[in-house]
Amino acid sequence: MNNKKHEDKQEFNQISGFLAGFLLLGGVLLGSVVGAGAMLLMAPQSGKKTRKQLLRRGQKVRKQTAKSVRHKVEQVQDKVSQVSTTIHEQVEDLQERAQGVIDDQKERWEPVIEAGKTAVHKA
Repeated sequence: MNNKKHEDKQEFNQISGFLAGFLLLGGVLLGSVVGAGAMLLMAPQSGKKTRKQLLRRGQKVRKQTAKSVRHKVEQVQDKVSQVSTTIHEQVEDLQERAQGVIDDQKERWEPVIEAGKTAVHKA
C-alpha cells in the first residue's frame, strides 16, 4: 500500500516537472522574442526593413511557440490520462479486495449468527 502512495507521488512529481518545463520553455521563448526585438530595434538599418524583419521573426517564433506548447500540452494530457487510468485500476482493485473481505467475514460469522438465531428461537 505504501508503495502505491510512493508511485502516486512520483507520478504527481512527473506532472509537476512537465508543467515546470512548460513554464520554463515559455519564459525562454518570451525572453528570446524580447531580446530579438530589442536587437532589431537598435540595428543600424531602415525602419521599414527592421519592421519587416520583426514581423518575419515574430511569425516564426509564434509558430515555434505554438508547436512547442501543443507538444507540451499533449505530454501533460498523456500523463494525466495515465495517472487517471492507474487511479481507476487501484480503485477497482480496492473494491475487489473489500468485497473479498466482506465475503470472508460473512462466511466466518454465518455459523455464529445461525447459532444465535437458533438459541433465540428455542428460548
